[in-house]
Amino acid sequence: MKEKVLLGMSGGVDSSTAAILLQNQGYEVIGITLNMFKSLESNLEDAKKVCKKLGIKHIFENIEEDFKKFVINDFIGEYAKCNTPNPCIECNKFIKFKKMYEIAKSLGINYIATGHYAKIEYDEKYGQKVIKKSNSTTKDQTYFLYGIEKEILDHIIFPLGDFKDKMEIREIAKSVSLEVSEKPDSQDVCFINNNDYIKFLEESGLKRKEGNIVDIDGNILGRHDGLYKYTIGQRKGLGIAYKNPLYVIGFNKDKNEVIVGNEENLYSKEVIVENYNFLTNKIKSGMVVSAKIRYSQRSYKAILKIISDKELLLIFDDPQRGKTPGQSAVFYDDNVLLGGGKIK
Repeated sequence: MKEKVLLGMSGGVDSSTAAILLQNQGYEVIGITLNMFKSLESNLEDAKKVCKKLGIKHIFENIEEDFKKFVINDFIGEYAKCNTPNPCIECNKFIKFKKMYEIAKSLGINYIATGHYAKIEYDEKYGQKVIKKSNSTTKDQTYFLYGIEKEILDHIIFPLGDFKDKMEIREIAKSVSLEVSEKPDSQDVCFINNNDYIKFLEESGLKRKEGNIVDIDGNILGRHDGLYKYTIGQRKGLGIAYKNPLYVIGFNKDKNEVIVGNEENLYSKEVIVENYNFLTNKIKSGMVVSAKIRYSQRSYKAILKIISDKELLLIFDDPQRGKTPGQSAVFYDDNVLLGGGKIK
């Protein structure tokens, strides 16, 4: 009897190709589409077509309430606190893995799978299954996966981890004549139309409130009409004529101020991380890791110091540019994902 696996089907080429690969590996694939909000209906239709073409069962689960609670509300709440959130991380943590595994268990299915570019393998050093970077240096998505509960690592499959190029994935989809083989990748936040997050936040209740733009000494240089319109490291759109380039380096929420400074003010060797998650029990305070504070950055050597069960400190050898509260710091041992947390 074939081992069953519940595969998250988004209607895109990655999850569709994952279905083909899992079938080729001998699994009985059950596709599931999680309906997170109404505008995803076209993705549902694509997922249905793929499952029909491949001859696999397709199920649909409405999780709008959970998605709003754990992802959308967090997104709005973080901006209200002058933080810059990463909703994909919250979605993976609470929805694409936690919720999907709960559904799998209720169906008597032992494994879940997604089309993420990552690997999951047993590692002798850690004595457990771990998440490792994929073979694709440009598509690797391990940065977004640190929030997964380590208890479910034994039950996860990542079929795309060995592939280096997206064209390989599209060719596999083409080989069985899937219509989604040429479907473009989604780049924007999935629940925001046209990536207009300011409009979304204002429609969600955040109110424009004018205040001052000040330098690090408190000198008033200009005006703003809403703290949520700015993020750390931002240079454009400040509306200030000044002798040298200015960047957003922080906020004073109590005074409703945007703080600007020179580029050197953006650099720091120390990053405090809160609400962290470890994917192995073998992480010790004082250990050397490679860490990154943005998805698009490369990793840098750092010392990890555990402050409490809520906070840790990363001390980098090289100053890091633009540590941004609400974004995530993620740390590795070579290509093994050890964990991560929110930048404070």
